[in-house]
Amino acid sequence: MPKIRVLIVDDAVVVRSRVSKILSSDPELEVVGVAANGRIALAKIPHVNPDAIVLDVEMPDMNGLETLTAIREIYPNLPVIMFSTATYTGATATLEALSLGASDYATKPSNLGSVEATNQHIREELIPKIKVFGAGNNLVSSPSTISDLVVAPVDRRIEQVDVVAIGVSTGGPNALTKLLPALPADIGVPILIVQHMPAMFTKLLAERLASKCQIRVDEAVSGAILEPGQAWIAPGDFHMVVQRQKDVVRLLTHQAPPENSCRPSVDVLLRSVAQVYGGKAIAVILTGMGQDGLHGCKCIREAGGQVLAQDKASSVVWGMPSFVANAGLADKILSLDQMASEIIRRVRYNQVPLSGL
Repeated sequence: MPKIRVLIVDDAVVVRSRVSKILSSDPELEVVGVAANGRIALAKIPHVNPDAIVLDVEMPDMNGLETLTAIREIYPNLPVIMFSTATYTGATATLEALSLGASDYATKPSNLGSVEATNQHIREELIPKIKVFGAGNNLVSSPSTISDLVVAPVDRRIEQVDVVAIGVSTGGPNALTKLLPALPADIGVPILIVQHMPAMFTKLLAERLASKCQIRVDEAVSGAILEPGQAWIAPGDFHMVVQRQKDVVRLLTHQAPPENSCRPSVDVLLRSVAQVYGGKAIAVILTGMGQDGLHGCKCIREAGGQVLAQDKASSVVWGMPSFVANAGLADKILSLDQMASEIIRRVRYNQVPLSGL
C-alpha cells in the first residue's frame, strides 16, 4: 500500500524539522515537502502532490486562514489539518478554519516538560488524523449502507423525553452549527453536548453557537440547573455528568481519568444520563473518530431510552456513529440534515410506537 504523502507548512524551522522527523518515523507516512508560509506551500502543492497538508495558523506573509481559503478554491477535496497553538488566538483561528473547510485540527504541544512528551503529543495528535484523511475519508470496514445495518427493534413504546444528549468529535463544530440552530427555543428539554475539544476551544465554540441559535448555548458550569431550551457544552479537559438533587437536575464537571482517551468523554455523560433520566432520554451520536459513546448508548438503551446515529454519507468521519449503528443500538440512522427534525418529533410526540414514526 502506498505511503500517505504529507506537506508540512509552518513558519518555525524547529517545528517543521520536528514534525517531519516524527511523521517520517511512521512507516505509513512520507513527508514530501515543507514550506515556511502559505505562498510557498501553494507553489509546492502541484509538484509534491500531497495526500494531506499539516497547516500552521499563524504565519507571516500568508497566514493559515488565507492559505486554507486559497487551497479550497483550487483543491476542494485535499485534506488540510490545522496545527494550532492552544491559545485564545489559536483557538479562534482554528474554529474559523473549520468553518472555512479545514478537515480537522491538532494542537501544538505546550509546556509538556520533556522532549519525549512533546514528541508523543505530536504523534498522538497528528498521525491518526493524517491517516484517516490522507488514506481516504470515511474508511471503515463495516457495512456502508443503512439497509446492511442492524437497526434497533421498533416494536417498543417510548417514554416522555426529558433530555437530549449529543456526542460528537471530528467534524463536530460544523455539524453542531448545522444542527443546533434548527432547534426551536421552545424545544422543551435541555440539550447536553460532549464535543471532543481542548479547554478554551469549547468556550469559544459555545459562544459561536450561541450567536446562531434560538436556544441558549453555554459552556457547562458545575452546579448549574438543567432547564428546557438550554444547551450545555462540556468544557475541554473536564468530564460532564448530571446528578439529581431533590426536584432538580444539576450539571457536575470533574477530572476523573480520560475514557477512550477522551476528556470530556461521551460515555461518561451518557452513563450519568441513563442513571438520572432512565428511559426519558435521547442519545445522539454524530460524526467523529473512535468509539466513544458506544458503551454509553448501551446504557441508554438498557434504561429504555432512544438512540439516533448520523449516517455515513453526511459524516466527516464515520467512526463513533458506525460503532453504535453496527452494534444495533440505533433506533434510527439519519443524515445530518434530518437530525434536527427527528429530535423535535421524538421530543414532542412521545408515547408513540417507534414503528409509527
